[in-house]
Amino acid sequence: METFSKKEKEKQRQKKRKDKQEKREDRKANAQKGQPLDQMLAYVDENGNISSTPPDPRRKRQINEEDIQLGVAKQEQEAAPDVIRQGVVTFFNASKGYGFIKDLQSQDSIFVHINALIDPINEQDKVSFSITRTPKGPNAIDVRKAV
Repeated sequence: METFSKKEKEKQRQKKRKDKQEKREDRKANAQKGQPLDQMLAYVDENGNISSTPPDPRRKRQINEEDIQLGVAKQEQEAAPDVIRQGVVTFFNASKGYGFIKDLQSQDSIFVHINALIDPINEQDKVSFSITRTPKGPNAIDVRKAV
């Protein structure tokens, strides 16, 4: 005695087999073997799109080899890390332990961690700090409230 689920699974298997057979027959009927080489080629146009026609050589752009940049751009050296800078705290979340300071000199947003604080800070406080470089970017250290 077959249950309903067994009958359904068998119907699904039969349908899969039938679909697979139909696909196989369709591939055989529409096989494109033995085409000439020029019908099998695909070209890339000046915008990077694949097309069946060769690109127009008049639209070819000349690129200077020195302008090609491989890898990551070199970062410019900022002022020495021992220089004391001034800034304003734009965001600080004491519960999460981090925030951001806007440097008044360069207008950059600089990350600050709670472990780098000398005095407790809040948003909109004027602070003085030093900058250290990390792999993720500049970090503020020795952060003090400005007097």
